Order: sequence, then structure tokens, then C-alpha cells
Amino acid sequence: MDPKPAKYAPKSDQNIIDLIFNFPFAWVVSNGGTFNASPLPIRPVIGNGQLTGFLGHFGRNNPQVERLRADPHAHILFMGAHGYISPSWLSDRTQAPTWNYASAAFACELELIEDAAGIEALLRDLIDSQEAGRENAWSLDDMGERAARLARGVVGFRATITDRQATFKLGQDEADREYEEMMAVLDREGAADLVAAMRTQNPGRPER
Repeated sequence: MDPKPAKYAPKSDQNIIDLIFNFPFAWVVSNGGTFNASPLPIRPVIGNGQLTGFLGHFGRNNPQVERLRADPHAHILFMGAHGYISPSWLSDRTQAPTWNYASAAFACELELIEDAAGIEALLRDLIDSQEAGRENAWSLDDMGERAARLARGVVGFRATITDRQATFKLGQDEADREYEEMMAVLDREGAADLVAAMRTQNPGRPER
């Protein structure tokens, strides 16, 4: 993948991992002749503190499954916090509008998971991650025998990362005055995710 300017690189691999945990609904786009893309919840695979791959699942009747049997290569695309930045917020109205965002794209090789135990494990992992901290949290066991029947309609996958590109364009190239004016409006408008992302990528900047 083509690299982005170094100033827009994440500060660490942990920034990318946090993006995936916080914004897990991603596009899985198959390679090959016929266009296939599915939005899916994705779980990261972490080894020794490093992001090495992903887990996910398709509905068994999704035509993308057969595409991946023929060609197991795909791209997985995440969009994190993002938002329009208006020059109307700034003292200097000669500034241009822009869009601040964090994104991560991965070239992957997918291995399909079709055994019952493997599918149950990845479904439990996804459900438990989304139910964590909820009052009266739900689990797969609450479905009883119905869980196994529904799981037969699922094909899981394990994706190994072969290439990656992450862009965290979050105000790094703004002068302090413009940066502070942007943050003031974003704070006021309640754009908490974007504010947090900008603060992470701009250590040492004044905080409001």
C-alpha cells in the first residue's frame, strides 16, 4: 500500500489497536474479478503486543464466501473518529476546510473457519467483547440449543495481515492557535471521539 506522509502516522501500534477495539465495524473487500464487499464486526488478534490479524464471520449464504474460497486475499478497512473542520471556527478565515480522521487499511490472507467449535469460539469472543460492562450482560448460552442451529449459518475466518496503511490526520499540521480553536468547537459540539483522537496524536499541545 502507498505510504502516507510521516506526520500522519500513528504514534504507535497501540493507536491502531485502540481504533479497531473502538470502531470494530469494518469493510471486508475481496480481491478478484467480481466486486464483493461486506461490512462486518471484526476482532483483532494480538501477539506479543503487536497486531497480527483479525477474526470475523460471514453469513454462510454471503456470495463473498465463495469468492474467498477461490482467492483468499482481501482488504479490511477501518474508519475511526472523523469529522469536518470548518474555517468558520477559526480567527483566520483564509484557512481551507478539511476533514480530520483516523483510518487503517490492511491487506490480508483469509483462512475460513467452518468447524463448529471454531465458529462457537469466535462468536463467543465477539459477543463477550460487545457485552462487557453491560448491566445484565447477554451471553451465547442464553440462546440455549438455538445457538448451535444459528451457528450453522455462519462461516468464520482468520485473517493474517500481509500489508498495512494507517493514517491519523488529526491536526498535527495546524498552528497552535488554529488547533486550539478547532478543539474548542469540537469540545462544545460533543465530538468526544474526535477530540480524544486529536489529543492522542498531539502530545504537548495545550488542553482546554
